[in-house]
Amino acid sequence: MKKYVPPFSITNEMVSLVSTIMEKIGRINSYENLSKYPILRKQNRIKSIHSSCAIEANSLSIEQVSDVINGANVIGPQKDIIEIKNAIKAYDSITAINPFSIDDLKKTHLLIGKDVVSSAGQYRLGNEGVSDGNGNIIFVAPPPGMVSSHMDNLIAWANENFKTINPLLLSSIFHYEFVFIHPFTDGNGRMARLWQNAILGKWKPIFYWLPLESYIKKYQDEYYSSISKSHREGNANAFVTFMLRMIDYTFDALISDAAFVNKQYSIQVNKLLKAMRDDVWYTANEILGLLKLKSKETLRKYYLNPAINNKLIILEFPDKPTSRNQRYRII
Repeated sequence: MKKYVPPFSITNEMVSLVSTIMEKIGRINSYENLSKYPILRKQNRIKSIHSSCAIEANSLSIEQVSDVINGANVIGPQKDIIEIKNAIKAYDSITAINPFSIDDLKKTHLLIGKDVVSSAGQYRLGNEGVSDGNGNIIFVAPPPGMVSSHMDNLIAWANENFKTINPLLLSSIFHYEFVFIHPFTDGNGRMARLWQNAILGKWKPIFYWLPLESYIKKYQDEYYSSISKSHREGNANAFVTFMLRMIDYTFDALISDAAFVNKQYSIQVNKLLKAMRDDVWYTANEILGLLKLKSKETLRKYYLNPAINNKLIILEFPDKPTSRNQRYRII
């Protein structure tokens, strides 16, 4: 039996964009790994979640998404709030996802669709079409009886070619093919965008924190028109070229943001943020050990207080700032 191969061809424009992006990945690496920038990493995650859900008509603002992530009460449509909470759980699990596992694919859709998508975590049983942001039908997806075999073939192709086709290209092809197959009743766009990041993150972990979705949202009309053009032409080329441009734009912004964040705060605050891990509470003594400092007065004056004043670090007991049991965590 002939192996499944998605229809595409590599163009000169694609080669040029891949080369440019690879050069920018190298520049980002010179700033150190993005994991050393917890604030920027969190801001990017908020952008990703807000943008991906907004593309699917979620009404919450980026400020409201940030409030949901921080555990604050948000007033808005209940369905939209649930979608954001689901997306947070899905994105929080992205580093553990095996992008070449059908089981992981369905489990992640279950996270995204819980309480808002019928048959969450299961392939669709009915016919579906893909619409643009204005509700216009771009194309009709394959019949439900073909979904399982199409997805098995796509996942197998991606797994087998991950080390031979540049993941910038492979993940973009996957994204288009996923949207074309439209395997679920709803949530396909959010899944396709998340899964492209999961594939890219398996290649280079920086992509787990890249807010690619924010540029897709910015160029949303072109996003849909490239899908439509690829469908008309019978190959993924138009869409792949579009996605490479979005990745390129996102790296431009990331390089600028990383330089800004690194310069925005003092050397001491940057050192503190790089030493602390996300979602871990630290005592003052533990932070002294991380930073190899001896004086608590120095720690408070030059490290903790500026970080707290800039809302970069929170206290476990804010009403008792001098408590001997006080602990600190990155926001």
